[in-house]
Amino acid sequence: MSTTEVAAARDNAAPATDTNRPGRGAFRALALRLHFYAGLFVGPFVLIAAVTGALYAISPTIESFTGRDVLYVGSEGPQRPLSEQVAAGVAIRPDLTLVAVAPAPEPGETTRVLFSDPGLGESDRRAVFVDPVTAQPVGESVVYGSSGALPVRAWISQAHRHLHLGEPGRLYSELAASWLWLIALAGLVLWVRRVRARRRRNSTAWLFAPDLTSNTRGRRLNWHGAVGIWILPILLLLSATGLTWSTYAGANIEQLRENLSWTTPTVDTALPNTPSADHSGHAGHHGGPTMTHTVPTERIEQLDTVLAAARTAGVTRAAEISIPGDDAGAFAVKELRRSGTLTVDAVAVDGATGAITDRLPYSEWTLMAKLANWGIQLHMGLMFGLLNQLLLLAAMIGLITVIVRGYRMWWQRRPATAGTWRAAGKPPQRGALRRSLRLAVPVLAVAALIGWFAPVFGLSLLGFLVVDIIVGRVRRLRAAA
Repeated sequence: MSTTEVAAARDNAAPATDTNRPGRGAFRALALRLHFYAGLFVGPFVLIAAVTGALYAISPTIESFTGRDVLYVGSEGPQRPLSEQVAAGVAIRPDLTLVAVAPAPEPGETTRVLFSDPGLGESDRRAVFVDPVTAQPVGESVVYGSSGALPVRAWISQAHRHLHLGEPGRLYSELAASWLWLIALAGLVLWVRRVRARRRRNSTAWLFAPDLTSNTRGRRLNWHGAVGIWILPILLLLSATGLTWSTYAGANIEQLRENLSWTTPTVDTALPNTPSADHSGHAGHHGGPTMTHTVPTERIEQLDTVLAAARTAGVTRAAEISIPGDDAGAFAVKELRRSGTLTVDAVAVDGATGAITDRLPYSEWTLMAKLANWGIQLHMGLMFGLLNQLLLLAAMIGLITVIVRGYRMWWQRRPATAGTWRAAGKPPQRGALRRSLRLAVPVLAVAALIGWFAPVFGLSLLGFLVVDIIVGRVRRLRAAA
């Protein structure tokens, strides 16, 4: 055996303690096999998600440059009344129905006058951008989602979400999010056991520091593991929040949240003493109905009173005001997700009197609803501004390097005497579950539960098992022959 082969065997050797503890040895073997097969076959999908995710992470900053013409103005001085700004926007698009307005959050930024447009997608709206100082429109654009993404950021977002393939394309991102957490945790098990076997003292510190004294392949493996540890918390967060946006697992998550009352609450916009009033609580109410008719001029004029009342009630950050569809509805004023904003307060205001008809402070949200909101903000790069975006970008670059190193190590596992590029790297030893019944029963039960809850994960896992059984059967027949 050559020196290189000896070094490679040393790098791949299991810790000595595994031979004395069959259960732990089987657990390591299972983690190694899961990490190998899932990384090999799901790796391309995770790689695509990482590349598009790197762009998605910095898309708010990209948008601030590409959309500068409509997002920012150079006018200085006191702002015109909000009703005047909205009227200027309505004059540009009188053919559309006004649904909301987002007052300029900071000096030098524009006010967004938002319309429903039947020709756009479900989550799209038409926005006219108005200079708040001069009350003059400066441009219009389609905006996407609750964050009001402009076309460039929306294009990047949809590329990350479904590669612009529509609903079928969402399966790619759901597959990546479903497996990312398992691949990462299996890698964590392998890396911790490797570090404990090689560095029995101060092993915690060595978890984050690659051992550079090994051979070339060993160093690559050590960098693979160390970088994986660095980005592990972010990967778990992205996997969990990504699943909430998925098609099948996302539907089950939404149903679970509803059953446990973990859904995001909304302010009640029904005015008191009206036939449609409903005082059953916050949950289940909508913040602003979709309009199907022209908004009366008097309702636009009420916006000044509504904004002042909301500011007095404590909604002081950047917010969006939803226009009620009829006289039985109040204006809903809700704070938006922006950099440095950790809370989302909301109030409902009677436009005729300026009275606050309902309050929904962020402190009344359930803990799980708050955690979900913070997780989504982190995922979108909106929670801590540029720092948040750079952290996600660094994590995605790290994930790309981890995947590339993983494929290089797999390629180097080819038999040295194969003599052909078609020879594949040898997979880890099978039979971990057969060697330990105590491990097999809970693993299979957990896999069945997760597979039921996340069907894309379950079907792909079943596919891996079928392929693995077929490959094992073929190899045994060849060995017997």
